[in-house]
Amino acid sequence: MFRAFILKHEKKIHRLLEILPGFVSYNVILFPYWGTFYFPVVVAYFVLGYNIYWFYQSFQIAITGILSHLRTQASMRYDWKKDLTVFPDADKVRHLVIIPTYKEPLHILDRTFKSLINQTLPKKQMLIILAMEAKEGEKERKEKVKTLKEKYGDFFVTTHTLTIGEVVGKASNERYAAVWAKKELIDKKGLDINYVVVTSCDADHVYHPNHFAALTFKFLDDPARYKRFWQPAVLFYNNIWEIPAITRIVNIFGSLWNLSLLPRRDRLISTANYSLSMKLLHEVGYWDADKISEDWGIFFKSYYKSRGGVEVEPIYLPVYGDAAQSTTTLKTLKSQYEQMKRWAWGVSDDPWIIKDYFLTPGVSFWEKTARLFYLIQSHFLWPVHWFVITIGLQIPMLLNPAFGRTALGYTVPRLSSIVLTVALVFLVILIFLDRIYRPQRPDHIPAWRAFLSPLEFLLMPISGFFFSALPGLDAHTRLMLGRYLEYKVTEKV
Repeated sequence: MFRAFILKHEKKIHRLLEILPGFVSYNVILFPYWGTFYFPVVVAYFVLGYNIYWFYQSFQIAITGILSHLRTQASMRYDWKKDLTVFPDADKVRHLVIIPTYKEPLHILDRTFKSLINQTLPKKQMLIILAMEAKEGEKERKEKVKTLKEKYGDFFVTTHTLTIGEVVGKASNERYAAVWAKKELIDKKGLDINYVVVTSCDADHVYHPNHFAALTFKFLDDPARYKRFWQPAVLFYNNIWEIPAITRIVNIFGSLWNLSLLPRRDRLISTANYSLSMKLLHEVGYWDADKISEDWGIFFKSYYKSRGGVEVEPIYLPVYGDAAQSTTTLKTLKSQYEQMKRWAWGVSDDPWIIKDYFLTPGVSFWEKTARLFYLIQSHFLWPVHWFVITIGLQIPMLLNPAFGRTALGYTVPRLSSIVLTVALVFLVILIFLDRIYRPQRPDHIPAWRAFLSPLEFLLMPISGFFFSALPGLDAHTRLMLGRYLEYKVTEKV
């Protein structure tokens, strides 16, 4: 009956689910301000509880970050190619690397192609598709392709033209390239779909030389390979020394967060750069061309269409990407904000994912509930953390000074302060990891900047507001009001 009700009122329910994330985030953010007049005790314990939760999150990130670091260092040194000799069918595997691009500078693409050509896996097993957009202009496209082919040899090129029902973005372009590959390489040329692994690669990504050898091993070694995604740690470190300190902080934390997630298979979801079998991709119908958010979208689409059982396996190797950067500091700040807003727009997937939670039969209740809980935790609370952790009870106590003079009003803020201060110990671990994975300081960057870089973490409250809380609220508000976001490519310089 519940399923029938959803189907009968699907449009209205979908709209309500679009309003829900913003409704939750705004109410949680505002609760301490009005609640301090009516439920001051509840507000105090709410903030204390949230701070303890944040302490647990910080502890968890630090521990899993260290674990991931140790495994990554081992994986970087390991001879994955040698291990492939145990598989008699290792030579059959083909890696279809799709690189969606729109107006990326040639030197950015050159860097990505170089990392693909320098893989320890034999080049014959690498099939590269440069997925271009027709609106970039024929002359510009041909010049880039000609230069890259002269330097790196032949590769495939697709040119996507936006059609009715599609939206501008990575998903529509990738879908076009993957469907072309299925038709031209598998159907016509006889490539075995059972041995084709598709990798979604941003145009600025740089792979470790072991990446595709390790991916090949994991693919062949997994009996459930057709229900698997594979996820490396995406680190926004290519240009980390070039960007302003206030955006450098948010990119460092984003990178270390990606690293720390690898051991958490219960939370690991395909993000930015990931791989899956062509067999799975074809069976679930590829990426949705009418959606901006494609990484979590393709995971949950695969998860529900496969009736559960789809998981993301970690690849303990770094993939380096570019942080948002423009020609001036002001433009860089704007570009970083727009990028974070686009990432926060992943919340637009939540309505159909929540609906499918109720509408898809045959999926383990506990498994799908755990997935949904993490989705809601990640998306609904995105804008909330900064307000509760940074402001906490300070402003509510100013609004209701009488409660601040009570024993509870005096004790809880100090307990919260102690909890957050102890949590800062874990920051030392993150600084340590940052030092290891951050590229060596370029010669044109003064040494004193590197020496003083730990002090940049004092900018966390400011950076967190402008490049996490605010773009998160922006995305939630747009979804609430039905003012849907248009895809904007992050500028590369």
